[in-house]
Amino acid sequence: MQSWLVTVTQLPTEDPDARMRVLRTLESLGTAVMREGVYVLPDTPENRRALEALSDYIAKSAGIAQVLRVNAASAAQQGSLERLFDRTARYEELIKTVKSLRVGFGHSDPNAISRVLQKQRRDFEAIAALDFFPAEARQRAEQALAKADREVKQLLSSSSQPAAVGPDERFLRRAWATRKPAWADRLACAWLIRRFIDPEAKLAWLEKGEQPPAGALGFAYDGAHFPATAGRVAYEEMLAKLNLGRNPALAKIASIVHFLEIGGVAVPEAAGVQTLLQGALRRSSTLQELLVEAEKTFDLLYDAYYEPPGAKG
Repeated sequence: MQSWLVTVTQLPTEDPDARMRVLRTLESLGTAVMREGVYVLPDTPENRRALEALSDYIAKSAGIAQVLRVNAASAAQQGSLERLFDRTARYEELIKTVKSLRVGFGHSDPNAISRVLQKQRRDFEAIAALDFFPAEARQRAEQALAKADREVKQLLSSSSQPAAVGPDERFLRRAWATRKPAWADRLACAWLIRRFIDPEAKLAWLEKGEQPPAGALGFAYDGAHFPATAGRVAYEEMLAKLNLGRNPALAKIASIVHFLEIGGVAVPEAAGVQTLLQGALRRSSTLQELLVEAEKTFDLLYDAYYEPPGAKG
């Protein structure tokens, strides 16, 4: 039978910050609460290392913690412990959310639906990472996500085609338009435009349903000249169509923006960039202030990644 790690704690009371840090760590590990101060996890090398490190931290914070390795006394007790880790309710809630996306088919922006679906995929991965005893609900959640993914891809492929970019298109001193809200992809595109494509660009941030100015080049919305697609964010579309992808620094930034918007292969720097952009959102009272803050972030990234020709070797 499965062996278990039981952590018996007396958490520090005079340091509420340390106490909350311990409780959040226990929650992030997926522990089950047997009673106040007593937590259980399946016995795995990863869980053992994490709990031992947490035990050391509790001791340094004037608390007490013991990590005990125990075995269930019977098959019934084993089953009772395993049921403490039942993630069925969380999977059912996720399935409900994924199925509700169909309400927006034909009405909402398919790219917006795709972004919500990607968030649900990340939520599923977070649940699955702590699902120590997978049951039938996990498989149903995977199937619901896969079905929704196929349907959204079909929506995206049948949605309005992007506006054409002519072979003799001029890009200087143009009006550029995108839609609110501003997040990683739209902010990165705005930075790319103003630094590498059209330094004198006039940027318009459109409300939902608002039409772009006449003659404006659109980006990061359905039907724009540079739209986000099922597989690429608008920033990547812009790099491809304007032959900027050969710049390794711009390509590296593209991988970060891609991950922040639609997930995929994790990029180590993405978490830091996400924190900086979220901070800029909180501090900025206007879109112009936000754009200035975002440009600072992308300038720092570019300067960090850029290597002048001939620098290697």
